Amino acid sequence: MQRICVDMDEVMADTLAEYLRRYNQTFDEAVTPDDLAGKALWEIAPLDRQEQLREFFHAEDFFEDLALISGAQDVLKSLSERFEIYIATQAMTVPNSLGSKYRWLQRHFPFIPPTNYVFCGNKSILRADYLIDDLPRNLLRFEGQGLLYSAPHNLAATGFVRVDNWQQVADYFAVVEG
Repeated sequence: MQRICVDMDEVMADTLAEYLRRYNQTFDEAVTPDDLAGKALWEIAPLDRQEQLREFFHAEDFFEDLALISGAQDVLKSLSERFEIYIATQAMTVPNSLGSKYRWLQRHFPFIPPTNYVFCGNKSILRADYLIDDLPRNLLRFEGQGLLYSAPHNLAATGFVRVDNWQQVADYFAVVEG
């Protein structure tokens, strides 16, 4: 059975929405995902707010109640009937996220066993046929077929198979199997 690794943040879980919610609430701003086209929030935020941006991300509760990316549950449930699904998240870059990410995955993806969670730092260790990720650098290190999941920060990235939403992921794997 072929194996698909799936990134969590900005692919399954809407971390950007939570990041923007905290930023806008704290600084009385109205930054939207459209404002970030081709950039990350830290690239447009003033220098005196950089430390606060890091604190948002490292807060104990940041990853606890993230919204789902639309379609992720249904498509992954369907794919899990034909592929081995692994969740590969760079949790080691935010070590206090481990418990929150684990609980989030259990709550939203109970059909993926915890033994298929990979909490890592460098995704070059992954051995799978496919990796769905929003960070081009992770796909460059990956030895299988990478799919770049579109997010505001990666819109300028080229040279990757790109998927804009979970329906496109489902369509891609329907063709792979067909």
